[in-house]
Amino acid sequence: MTNNYDFGLVGLGVMGRNFILNVADNGFTAFGNDLDEEKVSALIEEGDDPNKVNASTDAKTFVAALSAPRKIMLLVPAGKIVDSVIESLLPLLDEGDIIIDGGNSFFTDTDRREAYLKEKGINFFGAGVSGGAKGARLGPSIMPGGSKDAYQHVKPIFEAVSAKYKGEPCVAYLGPKSAGNYVKMVHNGIEYGLMQLTSEIYDLLKKAGKLTNGELHKTYAEWNQGRLQSFLVEITSEIFAQKDDLTGGDLVDMILDKAKQKGTGKWTSQNAMDLGIPVPTIDIAVSMREISALKAERTKADELYDRPMPEEVMKSALVDKGEQALYFAFIMTYAQGMHQLADASKEYGYELDLGEIAKIWRAGCIIRAALLADITEAYKSEPGLQNLLLSTSFVEKVKGTVNAARELVSYGATNGIPLPGLANALTYFDAYTSQRLPLNLIQAQRDYFGSHTYERTDREGIFHTEWQT
Repeated sequence: MTNNYDFGLVGLGVMGRNFILNVADNGFTAFGNDLDEEKVSALIEEGDDPNKVNASTDAKTFVAALSAPRKIMLLVPAGKIVDSVIESLLPLLDEGDIIIDGGNSFFTDTDRREAYLKEKGINFFGAGVSGGAKGARLGPSIMPGGSKDAYQHVKPIFEAVSAKYKGEPCVAYLGPKSAGNYVKMVHNGIEYGLMQLTSEIYDLLKKAGKLTNGELHKTYAEWNQGRLQSFLVEITSEIFAQKDDLTGGDLVDMILDKAKQKGTGKWTSQNAMDLGIPVPTIDIAVSMREISALKAERTKADELYDRPMPEEVMKSALVDKGEQALYFAFIMTYAQGMHQLADASKEYGYELDLGEIAKIWRAGCIIRAALLADITEAYKSEPGLQNLLLSTSFVEKVKGTVNAARELVSYGATNGIPLPGLANALTYFDAYTSQRLPLNLIQAQRDYFGSHTYERTDREGIFHTEWQT
């Protein structure tokens, strides 16, 4: 058992086991490694043929089993454990071997690791993997970045195991350094925004339209047949139909309203602020998960304050407005995320092709949606597009749906139904499409109290005024 397996993978949890079985299903031999003997045994048993899929708890056996250059993927939790695994492998590797971090590592950690391993003659790149456990098994969207030469050794495997959209693999080399991990981070930020928006429209339909879970199931299923077709809308429909094994009722009603997070949405928001790129729908999605965690405080506050009784709205009209508003807000969220990617590409030297990114998101990943085909085409037909809202192909899409967003945000504010994601999407649109904003007053205030200077509308230069007191 030496030097004959095409691909190695460390970390045989659900994602790792499914990914390595996917590799084997697509004609490549694969060898796994994990410290947990049960996980190793489970993989060997499920793989059925040890000549195609094998595994060991011993790192030396694992490395010795791989063909040169060794292609080793890590699917372990982000953070110190990644560094620990790398250090355990290093003494066993040869120059030119490849380590791939398939987890959600912060992009600056990837840059650090790449520089460190480059000095030792080892190729390292980050590859975002989206699609969850099912995607890992049947075909995920994969976002690799790092050494372009090293990627050529992995390319045939990644293209074989990735999801396919009309026959095209949902994987592409994205750029140097940490480009892959960065794109996956923003992907997750967009995911936060879309999930928040989907939940807000659900809340509105339930409280204002009195839709039952059965009606919500039907509504989201119908939306999934149209322009809102997406993984998140599809699974939302299925969630409303799920019964609870413990009570016999609808499971969604039994789930506590405290959403957790692993940090990638927060990283997206924080980095956008560092870059000076507005992503308010993603920002508020992160904040809402934090507010949701304050369950005890929210319950106490609910008892202290009166809330309007929502004015009931005709179901059919509300469903129609909800579909339009959700489509509008989805566009705004993708626009914000793509804008961040465009700016990050310049700042970090990633040389990202936004059309290519949208293309590999069309299948396999959590944010896959019919809308991404339109986004792909927009960036392909208009190279250098600064923002999706400036695309001629999106103007009519937005014009035809923005009024529904206005109506629902107004309704929510009047009737005490929080719609922060939708409201922020609308505010982003109104601000981005305003030739003049009231920030002239802020510049005046800054100059007044801190002599921070300002620019003028009628001439070039930097100015300061000695304000009258």
